[in-house]
Amino acid sequence: MPDLYAFLRGTWSVERTMLDRATGSRGRFSGTVTFAPLSTDADDGALQQREEGTVRWGSHEGPATREYIWRPGAHPGAMEVFFPDGRPFHSVDLAGAASDSTHWCSPDDYRVRYEAAGPDELRWTWDVTGPAKDLLLESVLRRTR
Repeated sequence: MPDLYAFLRGTWSVERTMLDRATGSRGRFSGTVTFAPLSTDADDGALQQREEGTVRWGSHEGPATREYIWRPGAHPGAMEVFFPDGRPFHSVDLAGAASDSTHWCSPDDYRVRYEAAGPDELRWTWDVTGPAKDLLLESVLRRTR
């Protein structure tokens, strides 16, 4: 991935499966993810990730949103991901076909793998383990035209 910013920028459809391994419960999320330039006075080439859609988990079905900020990393194939309040989240380096990263959120360990499955498909898998959570979240993003 020579330029992660250029690859991500735009709108993607997203389908996510969710598994709570502790209970066997399964859920789904369907919606869109938009990566758009972050418009601030101190623009550093950041992208705002905004996810919107519908989550279905057990008997619950309803709207869900999420946001992150992606800032340029050490080279064009890498970016640093932050929570909206500016706290660091994790790193993504897709100079190769895949990237692995971690995030500790006490008391649980979050491990993520990103894979560029082609010019118009991105996959990420979150494996969350610890005393509070035991989750597997698998997302497939496809660029919309």
